[in-house]
Amino acid sequence: MALKKSKPYTPSRRFTVRPAFEEITKDRPERSLLVSKPKSSGRNNQGRITIRHRGGGHKRKLRVVDFRRDKLGIPATVAAIEYDPGRSARLALLHYVDGEKRYILAPDRIVVGQTVIAGPEAEPALGNALPLQKIPLGLPIHAIELQPGGGAKIARSAGQVVQLMACEGGYATVRLPSGELRRIQERCYATIGQVGNTDHEKATLGKAGRKRWKGFRPTVRGVAMNPVDHPMGGGEGRTSGGGHPVSPWGKLAKGKRTRKPSRPSGRFIIKRRK
Repeated sequence: MALKKSKPYTPSRRFTVRPAFEEITKDRPERSLLVSKPKSSGRNNQGRITIRHRGGGHKRKLRVVDFRRDKLGIPATVAAIEYDPGRSARLALLHYVDGEKRYILAPDRIVVGQTVIAGPEAEPALGNALPLQKIPLGLPIHAIELQPGGGAKIARSAGQVVQLMACEGGYATVRLPSGELRRIQERCYATIGQVGNTDHEKATLGKAGRKRWKGFRPTVRGVAMNPVDHPMGGGEGRTSGGGHPVSPWGKLAKGKRTRKPSRPSGRFIIKRRK
């Protein structure tokens, strides 16, 4: 993926680095795979804010992405590479030989016209989905299930890639992008290759307005508030509050482990992330 830097003909353009969208081959989504996305503005079903600093933003529709890859043994042709406003990765539109259309995450270097297939007998080629036990060791994979048939849960954002390290005793050992080593049932499916749009992290928004278009509202620092509003507020002049960084409710914001020690899936983690 290529990036595009504009000439600084406005203050915001001076710092804006945008994707060039050279890989996009279709500018309109498949209407049969669209569903409406109601806005929640960070509120739950009781109307209470559970995620702060959300609201506004451009209208968007959700693309129905096939994370299960359950059309086994049926080949499909990549008809288009599309943009998805709801995720960092690109989408590949598949046309199956039986006439059905589905979206999948577009792997890096996949091209229009390429044939992909899912199933235990598929070749370990780019874009194909196989059980972990059928994938050769060392291959880059993405869109990995945590439970057989549960749909992909790991490595779904732009540029993510996981390495298959070993397969024994009914479990596969994988190295995640964070450095974590984890065991996953070898019957779980994964897709060959790296998620596309690898330069996504190098793009810069350039101005606050683009952040608002994405549905993010401004964030006020705790040290800029009064003591009544935040534990880190107050002080004569500029001060960091004199204590450790905390949330508005006093919870430690940095360094405290939040994963429950009794979580059942903890036994599958061989080595924690760096």
